[in-house]
Amino acid sequence: MAAIQEISARIGRVTGNGIAGNMRRHYSRPLLFSMVGLLVAANTFNLGADLGAMGASFSLLVPGYTWLYIIVFGLLSLMLQIFVPYTRYVHYLKWITLALFSYVAVVFVVHVDWSVALRATFLPRLFSTQSGYFTALIAVLGTTISPYLFFWQASEEAEDVRTTAADQPLKQKPQQAPVQLDRIRADTVIGMACSNIVAFFIILTTATTLHAHGQTDIQTATQAAKAIEPLAGRFTFLLFAAGVVGTGMLAIPVLAGSAAYGVSEAFDWPASLERKPQKAKAFYGTIAAATIAGLALALLHFNPIKALIWAAVLNGVVAVPAMVVMMMMTANRKVMGQFTLPRYLRYLGWFATIVMATASIGLFMTLGK
Repeated sequence: MAAIQEISARIGRVTGNGIAGNMRRHYSRPLLFSMVGLLVAANTFNLGADLGAMGASFSLLVPGYTWLYIIVFGLLSLMLQIFVPYTRYVHYLKWITLALFSYVAVVFVVHVDWSVALRATFLPRLFSTQSGYFTALIAVLGTTISPYLFFWQASEEAEDVRTTAADQPLKQKPQQAPVQLDRIRADTVIGMACSNIVAFFIILTTATTLHAHGQTDIQTATQAAKAIEPLAGRFTFLLFAAGVVGTGMLAIPVLAGSAAYGVSEAFDWPASLERKPQKAKAFYGTIAAATIAGLALALLHFNPIKALIWAAVLNGVVAVPAMVVMMMMTANRKVMGQFTLPRYLRYLGWFATIVMATASIGLFMTLGK
């Protein structure tokens, strides 16, 4: 995960363009539009799943019509994306995600058989014929190694180059490379480490509180919230809703924004979340279209828990061609100049790509069994 995100960031910082922008300059139009199309489709479905989960979670706090909460969150997020610069938006919302650390705390309240947990963590059973194994595997991989994160990371680095007067693409200012590449590596490793620590404890909490008591088919937000009940007690729903709504409000701009960056770069439209809407009409129009399409999907009464799982599965499958394109791009001197990948990143990037491809093949071979 860290290697792929670092590779994405390098593309943006070295070239001054996002992934789709580089594809437009150096690759065929069919490849460009098929890749951007897959990104938009996956992001739109993910948007719908996130909005559905946010509405269902908030209804635990304030009983009412879930569909109404979905509409409110969708329109609120859209207005914030259009009228509030993303850097300011994140500054406030990121604190809500601290609710996710409740899953870390739960582990120290309930009984955990640490010998079993650690053995399964470091010596996992890599393959199984059990029904649904590959679906769960690709969902876990797809929710962490996701195409929208690749496009977002590259585009944000490229945007920093455009908006910071002293910065230039590393191809043009190679003397900036040591500082910038060290920053990217540190930022990515720390960020991905925090992400995976929280994810690990969410999995462990769910295993020790729900799975251990036979609750293996979670259908509702209420059932999912029960995972943190040993810690939160009567505040269970408050913490759970805060975590889901907070991370959802952060994720929606990234999902809609990465789709908009991809489409805008493909057509060479002005693209920036820091620009005023009137100066990037097509970019913000794409954000609006993606958000509204996701909102429409959320109102189709999909089970929000199942929708989140299948959104992760879709991301895992779409990630494979995106990763192949990125790995080929970062080996191309016409794209990267002297900044093609160092050996360790090249090996890690291709290893991650093979793992994702293997999981996707396993999923398709076992679907319906």
